[in-house]
Amino acid sequence: MRSIKHFLTAFVALMMSAVCFADDRPIPVEQLPAAAKTFVKQYFPEAAIAYAQIDVEMAKTEYEARLNDGTKVEFDAQGNWTKVDCEYKSVPAALVPAAIASYVKGTYPNIAIIKISKKWYGYEVELMNDLDLRFDKEGKFVGIDD
Repeated sequence: MRSIKHFLTAFVALMMSAVCFADDRPIPVEQLPAAAKTFVKQYFPEAAIAYAQIDVEMAKTEYEARLNDGTKVEFDAQGNWTKVDCEYKSVPAALVPAAIASYVKGTYPNIAIIKISKKWYGYEVELMNDLDLRFDKEGKFVGIDD
């Protein structure tokens, strides 16, 4: 019984410290990784970064940039994109793997991809009609996400 109390006390303390170390705060645009800034310039040359933030957790750091055209881009600690959400306009075509672009164009002609996310299994894209599609790492259609 005593060891269970010690274990629970240690577990609660660990969880509380994890919450205390989580940090989600605005940062100056200059503090974004160089790769993230290059990505924005390359794929969104007409837009500027209006807002940047860092999310630091115990073992993971992520960045987010909001562009002045409404686009939201998320990056990993090295500045590699993990999610691009263009809200009501098309994701830049160069970001979408060819196999995914081909599938969407053939299956859903005239419906734009407005969001793309890298996932552990591959990619997830959201179409303008709110349909979420999943693809494996090679760009092969896996299914529709509920």
